[in-house]
Amino acid sequence: MPNTSDLFDQQRADWQADPYAAFDAWLAQQSFRASSADVYRAQWGNFLEWLAAKRATLHTVQRPVIEQFVAQLDIRRQQRMRYLRLIERVLDHVREVESAATNPARFIAQDGNAAWRKARDNEPTGFLTHDERAHLVGHLFSPIGALPAGQRWRERRDRALVAVFLGAGVKTGEAAQLTVDCYAPGAPYITVDASNPLLIRQARLAPFAIELLDNWISERKTADLAGELLFPAAPTGRSMHKATMLRAIDAVVAASGIAASRVARASPQTLRNTYAAEVFEDGTDPERVGQWLGFQQTISVHRLHRAWQEWMGEQIRERDLAHARVDESAGAHPHMSVDDPENPHL
Repeated sequence: MPNTSDLFDQQRADWQADPYAAFDAWLAQQSFRASSADVYRAQWGNFLEWLAAKRATLHTVQRPVIEQFVAQLDIRRQQRMRYLRLIERVLDHVREVESAATNPARFIAQDGNAAWRKARDNEPTGFLTHDERAHLVGHLFSPIGALPAGQRWRERRDRALVAVFLGAGVKTGEAAQLTVDCYAPGAPYITVDASNPLLIRQARLAPFAIELLDNWISERKTADLAGELLFPAAPTGRSMHKATMLRAIDAVVAASGIAASRVARASPQTLRNTYAAEVFEDGTDPERVGQWLGFQQTISVHRLHRAWQEWMGEQIRERDLAHARVDESAGAHPHMSVDDPENPHL
Protein backbone atom coordinates (compact mmCIF):
# COMPACT_ATOMS: atom_id res chain seq x y z
CA MET A 1 0.00 0.00 0.00
CA PRO A 2 1.51 3.38 -1.00
CA ASN A 3 2.53 5.81 1.69
CA THR A 4 -0.11 8.57 2.00
CA SER A 5 2.48 11.24 2.68
CA ASP A 6 4.32 10.27 -0.51
CA LEU A 7 1.10 10.77 -2.50
CA PHE A 8 0.59 14.22 -1.00
CA ASP A 9 4.21 15.16 -1.70
CA GLN A 10 3.79 14.06 -5.31
CA GLN A 11 0.58 16.04 -5.72
CA ARG A 12 2.18 19.10 -4.12
CA ALA A 13 5.03 18.93 -6.60
CA ASP A 14 2.58 18.53 -9.49
CA TRP A 15 0.61 21.65 -8.56
CA GLN A 16 3.83 23.60 -8.13
CA ALA A 17 5.50 22.43 -11.34
CA ASP A 18 2.57 22.42 -13.77
CA PRO A 19 -0.78 23.69 -12.47
CA TYR A 20 -2.32 23.12 -15.91
CA ALA A 21 -1.51 19.42 -15.95
CA ALA A 22 -2.36 19.06 -12.26
CA PHE A 23 -5.76 20.61 -12.95
CA ASP A 24 -6.36 18.13 -15.78
CA ALA A 25 -5.55 15.27 -13.42
CA TRP A 26 -7.93 16.70 -10.82
CA LEU A 27 -10.60 17.27 -13.47
CA ALA A 28 -10.39 13.65 -14.59
CA GLN A 29 -11.38 12.57 -11.10
CA GLN A 30 -14.55 14.68 -11.08
CA SER A 31 -17.93 13.62 -12.42
CA PHE A 32 -18.21 16.32 -15.06
CA ARG A 33 -19.61 16.01 -18.56
CA ALA A 34 -17.05 16.47 -21.33
CA SER A 35 -18.61 19.78 -22.38
CA SER A 36 -18.49 21.10 -18.81
CA ALA A 37 -14.91 19.93 -18.39
CA ASP A 38 -13.90 21.91 -21.48
CA VAL A 39 -15.45 25.05 -20.03
CA TYR A 40 -13.74 24.55 -16.66
CA ARG A 41 -10.41 23.92 -18.37
CA ALA A 42 -10.70 27.22 -20.25
CA GLN A 43 -11.72 29.08 -17.08
CA TRP A 44 -8.80 27.63 -15.15
CA GLY A 45 -6.42 28.63 -17.92
CA ASN A 46 -7.68 32.21 -17.75
CA PHE A 47 -7.15 32.27 -14.00
CA LEU A 48 -3.60 30.94 -14.28
CA GLU A 49 -2.78 33.57 -16.91
CA TRP A 50 -4.04 36.23 -14.52
CA LEU A 51 -1.86 34.86 -11.72
CA ALA A 52 1.17 34.92 -13.99
CA ALA A 53 0.47 38.54 -14.93
CA LYS A 54 0.21 39.39 -11.23
CA ARG A 55 3.40 37.45 -10.42
CA ALA A 56 1.45 35.14 -8.13
CA THR A 57 1.12 31.37 -7.87
CA LEU A 58 -1.48 29.03 -6.46
CA HIS A 59 0.60 28.90 -3.29
CA THR A 60 1.10 32.65 -2.85
CA VAL A 61 -2.15 34.09 -4.19
CA GLN A 62 -4.20 36.14 -1.75
CA ARG A 63 -7.86 37.13 -1.72
CA PRO A 64 -7.46 40.62 -3.35
CA VAL A 65 -5.87 39.10 -6.46
CA ILE A 66 -8.75 36.64 -6.84
CA GLU A 67 -11.32 39.39 -6.31
CA GLN A 68 -9.61 41.55 -8.93
CA PHE A 69 -9.58 38.67 -11.39
CA VAL A 70 -13.30 37.96 -11.03
CA ALA A 71 -14.20 41.67 -11.10
CA GLN A 72 -12.39 42.32 -14.39
CA LEU A 73 -14.15 39.51 -16.27
CA ASP A 74 -16.46 41.05 -18.90
CA ILE A 75 -19.23 38.53 -18.32
CA ARG A 76 -22.49 38.24 -16.43
CA ARG A 77 -22.52 38.15 -12.65
CA GLN A 78 -23.81 34.55 -12.69
CA GLN A 79 -20.86 33.52 -14.87
CA ARG A 80 -18.47 35.29 -12.51
CA MET A 81 -19.96 33.24 -9.71
CA ARG A 82 -19.19 30.03 -11.64
CA TYR A 83 -15.58 31.11 -12.05
CA LEU A 84 -15.36 31.86 -8.35
CA ARG A 85 -16.87 28.53 -7.33
CA LEU A 86 -14.40 26.66 -9.53
CA ILE A 87 -11.42 28.56 -8.11
CA GLU A 88 -12.68 28.00 -4.57
CA ARG A 89 -13.18 24.28 -5.16
CA VAL A 90 -9.76 23.74 -6.73
CA LEU A 91 -7.96 25.81 -4.11
CA ASP A 92 -9.70 23.77 -1.44
CA HIS A 93 -8.00 20.74 -2.94
CA VAL A 94 -4.64 22.49 -3.40
CA ARG A 95 -4.63 23.87 0.14
CA GLU A 96 -5.56 20.45 1.48
CA VAL A 97 -2.55 19.02 -0.30
CA GLU A 98 -0.47 21.91 1.03
CA SER A 99 -1.87 21.35 4.54
CA ALA A 100 -2.75 25.06 4.56
CA ALA A 101 -5.49 26.22 6.86
CA THR A 102 -7.07 28.92 4.70
CA ASN A 103 -8.39 29.18 1.19
CA PRO A 104 -8.06 32.76 -0.19
CA ALA A 105 -11.14 32.23 -2.37
CA ARG A 106 -13.26 31.31 0.65
CA PHE A 107 -16.10 33.67 1.54
CA ILE A 108 -15.62 35.93 -1.50
CA ALA A 109 -18.94 34.68 -2.86
CA GLN A 110 -20.66 35.59 0.41
CA ASP A 111 -19.48 39.23 0.31
CA GLY A 112 -22.59 41.08 -0.83
CA ASN A 113 -20.72 44.35 -1.40
CA ALA A 114 -17.77 42.94 -3.34
CA ALA A 115 -16.71 44.76 -6.51
CA TRP A 116 -17.04 41.62 -8.60
CA ARG A 117 -20.80 41.69 -8.04
CA LYS A 118 -21.07 44.93 -9.99
CA ALA A 119 -21.68 43.08 -13.22
CA ARG A 120 -24.69 42.89 -15.46
CA ASP A 121 -27.18 40.11 -14.91
CA ASN A 122 -27.90 40.12 -18.63
CA GLU A 123 -26.04 41.16 -21.73
CA PRO A 124 -26.07 44.94 -22.20
CA THR A 125 -28.61 46.33 -24.62
CA GLY A 126 -26.37 47.00 -27.60
CA PHE A 127 -27.16 48.60 -30.94
CA LEU A 128 -25.37 49.18 -34.21
CA THR A 129 -24.66 52.79 -35.06
CA HIS A 130 -26.17 54.22 -38.24
CA ASP A 131 -22.83 53.86 -40.01
CA GLU A 132 -22.38 50.26 -38.86
CA ARG A 133 -25.87 49.34 -39.99
CA ALA A 134 -25.28 50.98 -43.37
CA HIS A 135 -21.98 49.14 -43.84
CA LEU A 136 -23.56 45.83 -42.89
CA VAL A 137 -26.53 46.27 -45.23
CA GLY A 138 -24.15 47.34 -47.99
CA HIS A 139 -22.17 44.15 -47.52
CA LEU A 140 -25.32 42.04 -47.69
CA PHE A 141 -25.85 43.33 -51.24
CA SER A 142 -22.23 43.09 -52.32
CA PRO A 143 -21.35 40.64 -55.12
CA ILE A 144 -20.83 37.11 -53.91
CA GLY A 145 -18.38 36.24 -56.64
CA ALA A 146 -17.49 32.86 -58.06
CA LEU A 147 -18.12 30.26 -55.38
CA PRO A 148 -18.78 26.53 -55.62
CA ALA A 149 -22.50 25.77 -55.61
CA GLY A 150 -22.37 24.39 -52.06
CA GLN A 151 -20.75 27.55 -50.74
CA ARG A 152 -22.85 29.94 -52.81
CA TRP A 153 -26.21 28.90 -51.39
CA ARG A 154 -24.81 28.95 -47.85
CA GLU A 155 -23.54 32.48 -48.36
CA ARG A 156 -26.98 33.54 -49.64
CA ARG A 157 -28.59 31.80 -46.69
CA ASP A 158 -26.32 33.48 -44.16
CA ARG A 159 -26.93 36.92 -45.62
CA ALA A 160 -30.68 36.32 -45.54
CA LEU A 161 -30.31 35.19 -41.91
CA VAL A 162 -28.69 38.49 -41.03
CA ALA A 163 -31.54 40.20 -42.88
CA VAL A 164 -34.25 38.61 -40.73
CA PHE A 165 -32.38 39.58 -37.54
CA LEU A 166 -31.57 43.11 -38.64
CA GLY A 167 -34.63 43.66 -40.82
CA ALA A 168 -37.37 41.82 -38.92
CA GLY A 169 -36.12 41.47 -35.34
CA VAL A 170 -36.55 37.70 -35.06
CA LYS A 171 -34.71 35.59 -32.47
CA THR A 172 -32.26 32.79 -33.19
CA GLY A 173 -34.70 30.09 -32.08
CA GLU A 174 -37.41 31.60 -34.26
CA ALA A 175 -35.12 31.87 -37.28
CA ALA A 176 -34.21 28.19 -36.98
CA GLN A 177 -37.91 27.23 -37.12
CA LEU A 178 -39.04 29.49 -39.97
CA THR A 179 -40.46 27.60 -42.94
CA VAL A 180 -40.78 28.57 -46.57
CA ASP A 181 -44.51 29.07 -45.99
CA CYS A 182 -43.76 31.83 -43.48
CA TYR A 183 -42.83 34.26 -46.24
CA ALA A 184 -44.39 35.13 -49.56
CA PRO A 185 -41.91 36.79 -51.98
CA GLY A 186 -42.31 40.55 -51.92
CA ALA A 187 -44.49 40.57 -48.80
CA PRO A 188 -43.78 43.24 -46.14
CA TYR A 189 -44.16 40.75 -43.29
CA ILE A 190 -42.80 37.38 -42.25
CA THR A 191 -44.94 35.07 -40.12
CA VAL A 192 -43.28 33.79 -36.95
CA ASP A 193 -45.02 30.60 -35.89
CA ALA A 194 -45.39 29.34 -32.32
CA SER A 195 -46.82 26.24 -30.68
CA ASN A 196 -49.38 28.48 -28.99
CA PRO A 197 -51.66 29.96 -31.69
CA LEU A 198 -52.03 33.10 -29.59
CA LEU A 199 -48.30 33.77 -29.91
CA ILE A 200 -48.11 33.58 -33.70
CA ARG A 201 -47.16 37.00 -35.05
CA GLN A 202 -46.26 38.87 -38.19
CA ALA A 203 -42.93 40.69 -38.02
CA ARG A 204 -42.60 43.73 -40.24
CA LEU A 205 -39.79 43.46 -42.77
CA ALA A 206 -37.50 46.35 -43.66
CA PRO A 207 -37.33 46.91 -47.46
CA PHE A 208 -33.74 45.67 -47.69
CA ALA A 209 -34.73 42.43 -45.92
CA ILE A 210 -37.52 41.79 -48.44
CA GLU A 211 -35.05 41.96 -51.32
CA LEU A 212 -32.52 39.70 -49.60
CA LEU A 213 -35.18 37.14 -48.70
CA ASP A 214 -36.42 37.15 -52.30
CA ASN A 215 -32.85 36.50 -53.48
CA TRP A 216 -32.53 33.66 -50.97
CA ILE A 217 -35.82 32.04 -51.95
CA SER A 218 -34.65 32.01 -55.58
CA GLU A 219 -31.26 30.58 -54.60
CA ARG A 220 -32.91 27.95 -52.41
CA LYS A 221 -34.96 26.72 -55.35
CA THR A 222 -31.94 26.67 -57.63
CA ALA A 223 -29.97 24.64 -55.08
CA ASP A 224 -32.94 22.25 -54.78
CA LEU A 225 -32.70 22.07 -50.99
CA ALA A 226 -34.94 19.52 -49.31
CA GLY A 227 -37.41 20.09 -46.51
CA GLU A 228 -39.60 23.01 -45.53
CA LEU A 229 -37.21 24.99 -43.34
CA LEU A 230 -36.44 28.43 -44.69
CA PHE A 231 -32.84 28.23 -43.48
CA PRO A 232 -31.70 24.59 -43.59
CA ALA A 233 -28.26 23.57 -42.40
CA ALA A 234 -27.63 21.16 -45.27
CA PRO A 235 -29.14 20.08 -48.62
CA THR A 236 -31.01 17.36 -46.73
CA GLY A 237 -33.08 20.04 -45.05
CA ARG A 238 -32.01 19.46 -41.44
CA SER A 239 -32.30 22.41 -39.07
CA MET A 240 -29.44 24.71 -38.17
CA HIS A 241 -27.92 24.32 -34.73
CA LYS A 242 -27.74 27.56 -32.76
CA ALA A 243 -23.93 27.42 -32.67
CA THR A 244 -23.82 27.04 -36.46
CA MET A 245 -26.15 29.99 -36.83
CA LEU A 246 -24.04 32.16 -34.54
CA ARG A 247 -20.87 31.29 -36.45
CA ALA A 248 -22.61 32.18 -39.70
CA ILE A 249 -23.71 35.56 -38.36
CA ASP A 250 -20.23 36.28 -36.98
CA ALA A 251 -18.71 35.48 -40.37
CA VAL A 252 -21.04 37.84 -42.23
CA VAL A 253 -20.49 40.61 -39.70
CA ALA A 254 -16.71 40.13 -39.88
CA ALA A 255 -16.78 40.21 -43.70
CA SER A 256 -18.70 43.50 -43.57
CA GLY A 257 -15.79 45.13 -41.72
CA ILE A 258 -17.75 46.48 -38.77
CA ALA A 259 -16.54 43.90 -36.25
CA ALA A 260 -13.01 45.31 -36.21
CA SER A 261 -14.19 48.72 -34.98
CA ARG A 262 -16.58 47.40 -32.32
CA VAL A 263 -15.76 46.52 -28.72
CA ALA A 264 -18.94 44.50 -28.20
CA ARG A 265 -19.92 41.59 -30.40
CA ALA A 266 -22.58 42.28 -33.05
CA SER A 267 -24.70 39.30 -32.02
CA PRO A 268 -28.16 38.36 -33.34
CA GLN A 269 -29.55 40.13 -30.27
CA THR A 270 -27.65 43.27 -31.23
CA LEU A 271 -29.16 43.07 -34.72
CA ARG A 272 -32.64 42.54 -33.25
CA ASN A 273 -32.13 45.56 -31.00
CA THR A 274 -30.98 47.60 -33.98
CA TYR A 275 -34.14 46.65 -35.85
CA ALA A 276 -36.14 48.03 -32.94
CA ALA A 277 -34.01 51.17 -32.88
CA GLU A 278 -34.74 51.84 -36.55
CA VAL A 279 -38.49 51.64 -36.13
CA PHE A 280 -38.34 53.63 -32.88
CA GLU A 281 -36.47 56.34 -34.76
CA ASP A 282 -39.13 56.30 -37.47
CA GLY A 283 -41.63 57.26 -34.78
CA THR A 284 -43.39 53.91 -34.53
CA ASP A 285 -45.36 53.45 -31.32
CA PRO A 286 -43.48 51.20 -28.84
CA GLU A 287 -46.54 48.97 -28.39
CA ARG A 288 -46.58 48.26 -32.14
CA VAL A 289 -42.86 47.54 -32.08
CA GLY A 290 -43.45 45.17 -29.17
CA GLN A 291 -46.01 43.28 -31.27
CA TRP A 292 -43.56 42.93 -34.15
CA LEU A 293 -40.85 41.70 -31.77
CA GLY A 294 -43.17 39.25 -30.03
CA PHE A 295 -43.03 40.76 -26.54
CA GLN A 296 -45.80 39.46 -24.32
CA GLN A 297 -45.57 42.32 -21.83
CA THR A 298 -45.52 45.99 -22.76
CA ILE A 299 -43.00 46.67 -20.00
CA SER A 300 -40.41 44.77 -22.05
CA VAL A 301 -40.66 46.99 -25.11
CA HIS A 302 -40.75 50.14 -22.98
CA ARG A 303 -37.58 48.97 -21.26
CA LEU A 304 -35.97 48.48 -24.67
CA HIS A 305 -37.24 51.89 -25.77
CA ARG A 306 -35.63 53.55 -22.73
CA ALA A 307 -32.38 51.69 -23.37
CA TRP A 308 -32.41 52.97 -26.95
CA GLN A 309 -33.04 56.54 -25.77
CA GLU A 310 -30.15 56.31 -23.30
CA TRP A 311 -27.92 54.84 -25.99
CA MET A 312 -28.85 57.63 -28.40
CA GLY A 313 -28.04 60.19 -25.71
CA GLU A 314 -24.63 58.60 -25.24
CA GLN A 315 -24.03 58.63 -29.00
CA ILE A 316 -24.84 62.35 -29.11
CA ARG A 317 -22.51 63.07 -26.19
CA GLU A 318 -19.68 61.16 -27.84
CA ARG A 319 -20.27 63.02 -31.11
CA ASP A 320 -20.23 66.39 -29.35
CA LEU A 321 -17.02 65.50 -27.52
CA ALA A 322 -15.43 64.44 -30.79
CA HIS A 323 -16.43 67.73 -32.38
CA ALA A 324 -15.03 69.63 -29.39
CA ARG A 325 -11.71 67.82 -29.71
CA VAL A 326 -11.57 68.72 -33.41
CA ASP A 327 -12.29 72.36 -32.58
CA GLU A 328 -9.57 72.39 -29.93
CA SER A 329 -7.02 70.85 -32.29
CA ALA A 330 -7.94 73.52 -34.87
CA GLY A 331 -7.18 76.25 -32.33
CA ALA A 332 -10.72 77.23 -31.36
CA HIS A 333 -11.38 77.99 -27.71
CA PRO A 334 -13.53 75.13 -26.36
CA HIS A 335 -15.84 77.47 -24.51
CA MET A 336 -16.21 80.24 -27.11
CA SER A 337 -18.24 80.28 -30.27
CA VAL A 338 -16.60 81.80 -33.34
CA ASP A 339 -19.64 84.09 -33.46
CA ASP A 340 -19.14 85.27 -29.87
CA PRO A 341 -18.72 89.08 -29.91
CA GLU A 342 -16.77 88.80 -26.64
CA ASN A 343 -14.05 86.80 -28.34
CA PRO A 344 -11.10 89.25 -28.47
CA HIS A 345 -9.39 87.35 -31.26
CA LEU A 346 -12.10 88.06 -33.83
